[in-house]
Amino acid sequence: MHLLFLFSLSIWGVIAHKHPDICTAKPKDIPVNPMCIYRKPVKKVQEADWTEQEKTPESTNPRVWELSKANSKFAMELYKILADSKSDTENILIAPLGISQAFSMTKLGACDNTLKEIMEVFYFDSVSAKASDQIHFFFAKLNCRLYRKVNGSAELVSANKLFGEKSLTFNETFQTISEIVYRAKLQPLNFKEKAEESRNIINAWVANKTENRIKDILPKGAITDLTSLILVNAIYFKGQWKSMFDDDNTKLEIFHKADGQTCATATMYQESIFRYASVLNDQVQVLELPYKGEAITMLLVLPQVNVALSQVEQNLTIDVLQTMMESMRETTISIHMPKYEIEDSFSLKEKLQQIGLVDIFNPETAKLPGIVEGGSGVLYVSDVYHKTQMTVNEEGSEASGSTAVVISGRSFPVHRKVFKANRPFLFCIREVTSNTIVFMGRVSDPCSE
Repeated sequence: MHLLFLFSLSIWGVIAHKHPDICTAKPKDIPVNPMCIYRKPVKKVQEADWTEQEKTPESTNPRVWELSKANSKFAMELYKILADSKSDTENILIAPLGISQAFSMTKLGACDNTLKEIMEVFYFDSVSAKASDQIHFFFAKLNCRLYRKVNGSAELVSANKLFGEKSLTFNETFQTISEIVYRAKLQPLNFKEKAEESRNIINAWVANKTENRIKDILPKGAITDLTSLILVNAIYFKGQWKSMFDDDNTKLEIFHKADGQTCATATMYQESIFRYASVLNDQVQVLELPYKGEAITMLLVLPQVNVALSQVEQNLTIDVLQTMMESMRETTISIHMPKYEIEDSFSLKEKLQQIGLVDIFNPETAKLPGIVEGGSGVLYVSDVYHKTQMTVNEEGSEASGSTAVVISGRSFPVHRKVFKANRPFLFCIREVTSNTIVFMGRVSDPCSE
């Protein structure tokens, strides 16, 4: 029997609160006792732990901060794998936090080397608690910080769901912890006899949770008579810029793609004060655009004209990104940024195997005895589907409206800093306090549909 993981990431939905407030709970209030527990070996004295080199921000749980760092480090690694697998002219969009969270849920039923690989690949073992069973509590606390409405103008919501073959009896502990910590309730479906009907039910759930932005995440043929469990994570984000772009300033401008080709695309403009820096020996410009409420921001990384984005991608790490952010200062700056809509869809299986998540995909080596009652060793993950969609325009991210486009030139004061994103650039949508990367991608071709 096999498991399927789905990750549908877009820009927002609604989640119900059905259990006692986990956001105010203490560790003793939520006993997490999975079948197997992984404890990180005690490190040697001379070894440095990257999680101990930074001071935790005030009012932030140190373990939650470390978990956020772990998620971001995984995001960087996955992004590089994707960048290597695509041409320089292709857009990229991933929601790495949703992937980490889904595999944390899977970890509830994992044992032996399968559990060890999950802990290492997602950097869960970098959290000082070190024990795999404690990660779930800190994920719950991180979710409480992330998924909330911000001043009525920006919203970030995550929804999880388990769809299980109705003929199977699933482990009670696995179900209970999934529902309490991740709010992922199990819904029985008839995979064996009604595969297509089950697929439609799951796809409809995802579409509903993402305001109909993500459709058909589960392709035909994905469900077979061997399918046991499908775990779905949907993330939806919608936000208005703190400083919105004026529609009247949107003009057609030329965008220079990595292959030397050009295209005319609707480009937004505004001049205001934003956090900005020129870093890495002035090879890269970094700009932060806050959404209303300022709890969530978009970070833009733009290489200079003579620097290839692929060069920046190769050298990008969580520490490099942190250095960029620490270098930013409030600056009056003229911004030219294309409107864009990105949709990305691919299987994550091969990418995760490249990072080191191997055993879980092999029916001969996968150890997931804590998912189905009886603890049999017949479960493995057959595939991981990931689909994302994002729209960015004058109002913010995933906002509706049309723009009148007029071709004209522009002239601005020469003493102003200029951030002109007329060539490929990177972006991250992050929660500021925890510094958690929720979405990450690149715009290589804003003209593509």
